[in-house]
Amino acid sequence: MTAEAQTASLRPVSGAPRAVLDLMRPWVLDGGEPIVIRTSGSTGVPKDVVLSHRAVLASAEASLERLGGSGGWLSAMPVTGVGGLQVLVRSVLAGITPAFTDDHADLVSAIAAISGDRRYASLVPTQIHRLLRDGRAGVLAELDAVLVGGASMPADELDAARAAGVTVVRTYGMSETCGGCVYDGLALNGVSLRLDEAGQIQIAGPVLFDGYAGAGAHDGWFGTADRGEIDVDGRLRVTGRVDDVVVSGGVNVSLPAVTAALRKLDGVADAIALGRADPEWGSRVVAFVVPDDAVCLDGLRLDEVRDEIEAAGLPRTWAPREVVLLDSLPLLPGGKVDRQSLTR
Repeated sequence: MTAEAQTASLRPVSGAPRAVLDLMRPWVLDGGEPIVIRTSGSTGVPKDVVLSHRAVLASAEASLERLGGSGGWLSAMPVTGVGGLQVLVRSVLAGITPAFTDDHADLVSAIAAISGDRRYASLVPTQIHRLLRDGRAGVLAELDAVLVGGASMPADELDAARAAGVTVVRTYGMSETCGGCVYDGLALNGVSLRLDEAGQIQIAGPVLFDGYAGAGAHDGWFGTADRGEIDVDGRLRVTGRVDDVVVSGGVNVSLPAVTAALRKLDGVADAIALGRADPEWGSRVVAFVVPDDAVCLDGLRLDEVRDEIEAAGLPRTWAPREVVLLDSLPLLPGGKVDRQSLTR
């Protein structure tokens, strides 16, 4: 073990990517005590998720089976999160050291350094967005698959990536399921899906965590923070978070619908609608907007945004009551928008 590896840990997972890889090799191949992933806490207090050796390997093996076999990987996400950690696990199983983005000048050169007969990457939508913006998404077409998770990928960007020849695999999962356990809407082998009466997505299978540190174990099914629909073919469609509907002035407002409309407005590069407590309305809908040009910073007025939301076909009562202009949306390490930071 290197000196750097001795400063890393698996409980909770912490340290530089190569140091964590040094610890993961014997753990993956020989087994060991459960590891701990500290959740991002995007909507609350962070929790320590306890993952057994059996569950982590069940996830990795089911993933590789769906993808078509082992290969070389790009390590482009924080290994302290389950998505980045699973890249290390799959790499150990393949016996191929991943290409680390930290070792290269940019993402493109790191992709070129991936070795193996089959080559994969696991990215967040923001990374693909930047490659599309710079006209360099074609480099991803050289890979056998690009897993995209962490946040929903806009449909137009998904279409653009696929038009560039990129084999995009949309993944759904979380730390409690050892990462992505649903690929392009279909559960990995061994994973079961169901919806409760409110449409909340529930997951079962060998990929489930043992429980949260200091708390009791789950009952075999894990209730996510998301709502969804399952069609007759068993394909899951995530429709939004459980807390994505807020009551403002007695009206139920769908925040994902408002977000989608905001992102289509002229002069908007990115946006998200969130609710925050308000003594008059109960919840106030706030639009956090990233203009696509610095000139727009003084040009996006609340009344215009409200008019445009109504023109998009949404009820006037859903329109934001406040607009906050930002240079960029704050992101958590896994690529999700840091909602807690915005609401604070």
